[in-house]
Amino acid sequence: MDETEKLIKRLPKCELHIHIEGSLEPELMFALAQRNNVKLPYHSVEGVRRAYQFGNLQDFLDVYYQGMSVLVTEQDFYDLAWAYLVRAQADNVRHVEMFFDPQGHTVRGVAFATVIGGLHRSIADARRELGVDASLIMCFLRHLDEADAEKTLDVALGFRDQIAGVGLDSSESGHAPSKFKRVFRRARDAGFFLTAHAGEEGPPSYVWEALDVLGVKRIDHGNRSLEDDSLVARLAGERMALTVCPLSNLRLRVIDELTTTRCGG
Repeated sequence: MDETEKLIKRLPKCELHIHIEGSLEPELMFALAQRNNVKLPYHSVEGVRRAYQFGNLQDFLDVYYQGMSVLVTEQDFYDLAWAYLVRAQADNVRHVEMFFDPQGHTVRGVAFATVIGGLHRSIADARRELGVDASLIMCFLRHLDEADAEKTLDVALGFRDQIAGVGLDSSESGHAPSKFKRVFRRARDAGFFLTAHAGEEGPPSYVWEALDVLGVKRIDHGNRSLEDDSLVARLAGERMALTVCPLSNLRLRVIDELTTTRCGG
């Protein structure tokens, strides 16, 4: 490890874009599948690793949702989050905001309380034992309809003290942020911090909608904002935070190359 790598490892960090279900490692996926007697389409840990050779965002999402199937009990969700938080501590991450997708679990018959119970317990233990502070951002799945998101918010309000914010993720193409304007209005009125994935696959207009229709205070991804100079100027002028994931976007072929852009401000 050279001096630059050592310095990066020592620096305190904040992780603002982590999908906790997406952090599931092949070894833990297999262990949970055995624990819960869940059949996977992979015959070994190496088979799972080969499936991780994504060609595009949808390839990633296919494996992402397949991995969710092994998460059944509260302990499963605890083990999932704990494994990530231990790795975060090793990288000197001090604060984490974890996305989670309750609709991906409730549709399988897993209770919302089971999901939040395991995740929240791991967060409490990490704060005490690892010195890592973490919070939860509940995301609506944009490929589902707003009515389903409304039902999810209804349940989430009963756990308001355990959820810091509300977000929007999953397949972006064809699912504009404005599709969820009513449920985001309700979430804002309930006092949730608001963010949304926009401008990853979707056009710059999706970023405009996230700002103006949903009223978000942060944009997740947002790389296609660079196609609209007026949007870039607005983001810079309002000092809007973007949790950009360039290596992920490159790996999933959302972008063709890495560029360095100065937005000013």
